[in-house]
Amino acid sequence: MEQLTVSQLTKDLRFEGFLLVRSADQRTGSNGSKYLDMNLTDRTGEINCKVWDGTVQPPAAGTVIKVRGLVQEYNGRLQLRVERLRYTNEADGVDLSLLVPCAPESPEVMMAEVDETIDRFASEDLKKLVREMLRLAGDKLPWFPAAQRLHHAERSGLLHHMTGMLRTAEHIIAAYPFLKGDLLRAGVILHDLSKITEMKSDELGNVTDYTRDGLLIGHLVRGVARLAEAAKNVGVEGEMVVLLEHMIISHHGEAQFGSPRMPMFPEAEVLHWLDILDARMNEMQGIMDRVPEGAFSEKIWSLDRRMYHPTYEGLE
Repeated sequence: MEQLTVSQLTKDLRFEGFLLVRSADQRTGSNGSKYLDMNLTDRTGEINCKVWDGTVQPPAAGTVIKVRGLVQEYNGRLQLRVERLRYTNEADGVDLSLLVPCAPESPEVMMAEVDETIDRFASEDLKKLVREMLRLAGDKLPWFPAAQRLHHAERSGLLHHMTGMLRTAEHIIAAYPFLKGDLLRAGVILHDLSKITEMKSDELGNVTDYTRDGLLIGHLVRGVARLAEAAKNVGVEGEMVVLLEHMIISHHGEAQFGSPRMPMFPEAEVLHWLDILDARMNEMQGIMDRVPEGAFSEKIWSLDRRMYHPTYEGLE
């Protein structure tokens, strides 16, 4: 299965190959004609695609299709004008590992790192509480993504985000010894766990939509409720529980980003910035991977700016 990757696509290039359906909808244009709007992906990136034929039915998210078409540019973004598409069959011999965006490390390695972190907690109550939260999260954590579109939108992305933050947290803890390191580590592990109930994802890490719980409640509020349940289950109470609840509910930082409370103690503040830093670096790494050196990206709506990929001339 040799084909160009999404990150290699450029304007006016012809493409033929297999891609994974992230989303697909039949829409109606301003002139009343129907067309197919799709977002297709491989492990290197995602591209919007249009099929200007109203009779073509949208393929289901999570399926693999073969497409042929021309890469164009629309509003500063690349877009594939699809001329033909078909579903795959066994004879195609599609290698899914080339199409599914995955975390760079195996879930087994990342889960082992999380387990070792918990084992080092000095407080037995904190160990019990965090392990109960992981138990309540169920068996989806090893493959669950961290987002539908932006940072860590990949198979095992939630673990990738968690371990990335844990590694950065160790440097912060060393730089500011007054911090309660285990409290911060626990906050990192717990802060996004309830995304598992917030989004609908298959085992490939493909998120199709938000759940009813996700839309009505959200992972911050659900996370606090789940932590209260976990604390009751293991018989832990007191300020430790309240501090962790606050860290979950405040980690987005401000009300405009969904936080009912701003961080009100140092470990909560650090958790907020660790979350932003890890998310931004993951998103920017993806941009650098698909933008040639010395070139600018299209405007990234989540960052509200274009990004430049430096040549780093003279730098090691």
